[in-house]
Amino acid sequence: MRRRGIFITLDGMDGSGKSTQARLLGEFLRARGYRVVTTREPGGTPLGEAIRRVLLGRRAPRASALAELALMYAARAQHIEEVVRPALERGQAVVSDRYHDASMAYQGYGRGLGAATVRAFDRIVCRDWQPDLTLILDLEPEESLRRVRGRKQRRSRFEAAGLPFLKRVRAGYRAIARREPERVILVRAGRSVAEVQRDIRAHVERFLHNGRRRRAPRRRQPVPSATVTLPMGAF
Repeated sequence: MRRRGIFITLDGMDGSGKSTQARLLGEFLRARGYRVVTTREPGGTPLGEAIRRVLLGRRAPRASALAELALMYAARAQHIEEVVRPALERGQAVVSDRYHDASMAYQGYGRGLGAATVRAFDRIVCRDWQPDLTLILDLEPEESLRRVRGRKQRRSRFEAAGLPFLKRVRAGYRAIARREPERVILVRAGRSVAEVQRDIRAHVERFLHNGRRRRAPRRRQPVPSATVTLPMGAF
């Protein structure tokens, strides 16, 4: 049986520097001898990138909160099937810019769908393909808005939702970190790229040294052909 690889995700507010930090972390792991796959969500596959354009593109159509969540998980299902699962089964290290914690924070908390609804999708789509380590780049909502607006591009649907929405998103990320301290670590993002990367590498080094691994995922089984009710419960 092949040894399962390691799965590290970076998450956090828009503008927190996730993409840059994910790339640098990938370089760090390669220098340590790991075979690394760096990827992103929504995206990472042709279908995922198409959904990304639907959700985040310049001509992105209006979508309800539940439709938004469903599209995110459609992209995630393909991402797991094409990228995450095969790489982990080959024993590689996967570094993903966002994963399911983003759905909990943005749609569960930010959009108000509730944790139970997001978890229902997660049980069906992600199953046991869970990250070994998640680094959440923690950023003040006001700074998130300032950084995103400085990109000189059309506002995303999330920026357009306003500051109260982003405050709920941040609260969601922090709640995830409190709930799963063995997997999730908050990293202060309002600093230089080098400072943030230094902290990320220290956390990853500690993780690798300790050999901390979550239970290896079972092979995904077909979802039974039954009606699935998505609860709209509160947190």
